[in-house]
Amino acid sequence: MTGDLAAVGGIALHGLGGAKDLPISPELAIAGAVAALVLSFTVLAVAWREPRFRGEAGGRPAPAWLDRLASSPALVLGLRVLGMALFLYVGFAAVFGKNSLVNPFLGVFYVWVWVGLVPMSLLFGPFWKAISPARTINAVFARLSGGDPEEGLYTWPARLGYWPAALGLFAFVWLELVYPNSTELGSVRLWCAAYLGVMLVGGSLFGNRFYEHADPFEVYSTLVGKLSVFGQRDEPDGTRRLVLRSPMANLDTVEVRPGLVAVVAVLFGSTAFDSFKDSSPWIRFVQSSEVSSTLLDNLALLAFCTGVGLVFAVASMATGVHTGMLRSSLPDTFAHSIIPIIVGYIVAHYLTYLVEYGQTTLIQLSDPLSRGDDWLGTADLSVNYWLSLHPTFLANTKVLGVVVGHVLGVVAAHDRAVRLLPARHQLTGQLPLLLAMVGFTTGGLYLLFAA
Repeated sequence: MTGDLAAVGGIALHGLGGAKDLPISPELAIAGAVAALVLSFTVLAVAWREPRFRGEAGGRPAPAWLDRLASSPALVLGLRVLGMALFLYVGFAAVFGKNSLVNPFLGVFYVWVWVGLVPMSLLFGPFWKAISPARTINAVFARLSGGDPEEGLYTWPARLGYWPAALGLFAFVWLELVYPNSTELGSVRLWCAAYLGVMLVGGSLFGNRFYEHADPFEVYSTLVGKLSVFGQRDEPDGTRRLVLRSPMANLDTVEVRPGLVAVVAVLFGSTAFDSFKDSSPWIRFVQSSEVSSTLLDNLALLAFCTGVGLVFAVASMATGVHTGMLRSSLPDTFAHSIIPIIVGYIVAHYLTYLVEYGQTTLIQLSDPLSRGDDWLGTADLSVNYWLSLHPTFLANTKVLGVVVGHVLGVVAAHDRAVRLLPARHQLTGQLPLLLAMVGFTTGGLYLLFAA
């Protein structure tokens, strides 16, 4: 987001106040993080010689009452109604509200949807899939025409995989981080209209499979939701049952499809770029350059996303594989290990922003037309700045988020490696991935402190 949007309510951009917000030694944090990664790998090499995650075959059945609740038509309908009600209410503010930074449409779009999807998906699984207004509208149109929303006119091409979602995610981060008018109501409104149009056309052509692979918010939410304890499993009787798994075992069920590396590279690279563009060296370079700052930001964002993808792809393909397995398939096969890292950086980068500006958005929602109304009874609430007032706790939480995310990424990659790599290469084959993880950790923490 731009500084103007974050300034509303007096909170720091994305919850980052720079090095002063992190009252601990950057060198100590980076050294400790790298030591944690190396130690974790060493322990795994000694004690984790066989794969322990079993994909969708793992997990234990959820209690019968919870399984009935999760699949109940009443809950499904209630979530659809909730999603549509918020969509219509915020859409009303977007169309009829003032072109102002206090318009709640901006806060809902940038904070509640983009950042809020992470904790909601961690808690409940693929949350956006349950409330998606595009899915709901497509289902209504399909029912009215006598069709089935699950089925479209065409079959989704397997070769496309998640590539459309990666493009959609890049379009969002470009709007958020690079586009000069990212807080202009008309610009964000146009982006959302284009997104909804593409989703409705795609849903009518390919059915709900389109949303599973092309909706940037659904793919984002579903991948993060793999770190929840809720999953599903096909039973012998043909039913699909709710099961409970450890988050790491659930992560092992991520579908390996083309474009998965691109998705995680955009999510990871854009978050790193968001820190980088606020760092002093980059600001000085932009100010001293004769090239447009917008062009430089565009190139830097593309470089960060592409760079993350290339580094991870090269490190993955540098491992040894069993006979008959293509090295080119390894990046997507190991890409699930980046998801905990992404979540760790979301915690480090957006925690204060979500908590404090999220409260501001709730207050603004009572006044969608910005004329002093109190439709929801929240206009008189005040923002609690507890996190900003406790910088040591905040600093420790941010660094811990980054470190834990990388350690979990190493665990996920190790389990997949001992399943795929020949016995003689199970340890040495993982070294390129470990080096990539160390590089990501060092670079990420450096940018966190430099912002």
